[in-house]
Amino acid sequence: MLFIHETIRAIKPPPRLLVSEWADSYRQLSSEASAEPGQWHTARAEYQRGIMDAVTEPGIETIVFMKSAQVGATELLNNIVGYHIAQDPAPMLLLQPTLEMAQTWSKDRLAPMVRDTPELANKIEVSNRRSSGNTLRHKVFPGGHITMAGANSPASLASRPIRIVLCDEVDRYPASAGAEGDPVNLARKRTTTFWNRKVILTSTPTTKGVSRIEREFELSDQRRYFVPCPDCGHMQHFQWSQVEWLKDSEGQALPDTARYCCEQCSSLWDDGQRLGAIRRGVWRATASSNTRAGFHLNEMYSPWVPLEKLVRGFLEAKGNPETMKTWVNTSLGESWEEEAEGVDQLGIMNRRESYVTDVPAGGLVLTAGVDVQGDRLEYEVVAWGHGEESWGIQNGVIPGDPALPDVWRDLDMLLEQNWAHESGGTLNVAATGIDTGGHHTQIVYDYCRKRAHRRVFALKGVAGSGRPVINVSRRKAGAKARNVDLYQVGVDDAKGITFARLRVSEPGPSYCHFPESYQEEYFLQLTAEKVVTRFHKGYPRREWIKTRARNEALDCRVYAFAVMKALNPVWSSLERRITTKNRTPAKQTVEQHEQSITNQTLKRRRARQHPAKKNWVTNF
Repeated sequence: MLFIHETIRAIKPPPRLLVSEWADSYRQLSSEASAEPGQWHTARAEYQRGIMDAVTEPGIETIVFMKSAQVGATELLNNIVGYHIAQDPAPMLLLQPTLEMAQTWSKDRLAPMVRDTPELANKIEVSNRRSSGNTLRHKVFPGGHITMAGANSPASLASRPIRIVLCDEVDRYPASAGAEGDPVNLARKRTTTFWNRKVILTSTPTTKGVSRIEREFELSDQRRYFVPCPDCGHMQHFQWSQVEWLKDSEGQALPDTARYCCEQCSSLWDDGQRLGAIRRGVWRATASSNTRAGFHLNEMYSPWVPLEKLVRGFLEAKGNPETMKTWVNTSLGESWEEEAEGVDQLGIMNRRESYVTDVPAGGLVLTAGVDVQGDRLEYEVVAWGHGEESWGIQNGVIPGDPALPDVWRDLDMLLEQNWAHESGGTLNVAATGIDTGGHHTQIVYDYCRKRAHRRVFALKGVAGSGRPVINVSRRKAGAKARNVDLYQVGVDDAKGITFARLRVSEPGPSYCHFPESYQEEYFLQLTAEKVVTRFHKGYPRREWIKTRARNEALDCRVYAFAVMKALNPVWSSLERRITTKNRTPAKQTVEQHEQSITNQTLKRRRARQHPAKKNWVTNF
């Protein structure tokens, strides 16, 4: 009998490790995926231990991680995946915002981890043959498998049951996976048959009221990482309001003096004391939930980010709603609350300026946006410079039926025009965006296809948050359009950026200038929409709605902005080009100078005769 008991003890599997214990024992960081390759050490960022170990915490079904950048969230997901491959095999689904991002994670994160971690390398077959069950987005291992899917693909969320679901960057998911509904809920439904299911959600938050990760965090037990003060021992979690720094005699901030101030005794911690406090920290729940563990971290916890860098980022973002939103989301890990739903058109109109020439000195490239109506074309030409500072150059109407060629000939004349630059030369329109979603779609396709060499883009606005301002991976419009290149514009985000820039009050990056020639109607149209939060099938969604009938000025500005982003101009290079072209040699004779002017005149004449050969930036 004793022999039998000893035999049972011998074959009994060893106790299962926690995720952090497994990572500390076996996980190897790869050189191409980590700045610190080699053996994983959870103690490097002690707060990671509680998040990982919540996966094995009894009774917890959902783990929510609302985070800033630079806190190691990607490696936490990698460790959870590695743990379940090696220690607790199960069917897994890793969901990324798009299929392309899922493939990238498989190649750049999973493959190096499996290759460099010996305990994983012998469990996943290195093969690309479909018969092996090992493809780019599906890996099989003893006792389980992992599928990498995109939240934008309904097909990738169907079929087999899943026990472990890992959803990364959920605030970047579309509102619906095709017509199937919310992708997070679709993924959750795959776990229904498992009593020991786990759903892990991570993301940087976006806008208050529609942020998925914030909504999930508020339903959890809302754990925060409390650290002890080095002087008084008071436990507290990091808040931006407690970061302090000095100013010089002229009132200029000194980021290198940044310190964290204890909320109890007001002692000031340097980075060494801050990191020491983090190593002694603990997670504490600040709300009640039986099955949901929620974690929140901001960049002040990161051992890779000094306070000086955080302060510098804040000072650079301050004063610009667009950059401030990014800083709040990515550095504080908090959602952004819009200051206002709309913009005061009178305040913008009152800051009109008088330009010396057509294009002020700061304008380095011109783009145009065109909106097609039933009886006219509406347009705006905009100049852009460093930091995407903008100058309205000309807006107007080309009357006439767009079904007739006269209207389009007038548009050609506008787009081929040379605009006087304050430096002494001229600029021409570098790119034009024309909306295809309204009237006369086929005619717009034909016009744009014949002028593709002049960067006249056919645009189609697509609603929904999280879409790129312009999708430069072009999509063919279809047979009816005879394969014209169609560029999709994320109009919601483009309008949000435009309105944020209209609120910038000081000239500089992102500021919008307007000439005295712009009339009140332009500003009424530019501010003719506002964003509201509406619920669709129980989920909040921010939508842009009109506050008046006409909004063509806003549409034209969005199209001009979108094609500027497609050009991706290098401002310093454009500035050097303009400066060089207009510099007259110091020892040039009068005759040489006159001959130079004659040559420039001939060059402009040839460019007008052969527009296809015209440089897209300047016509000096």
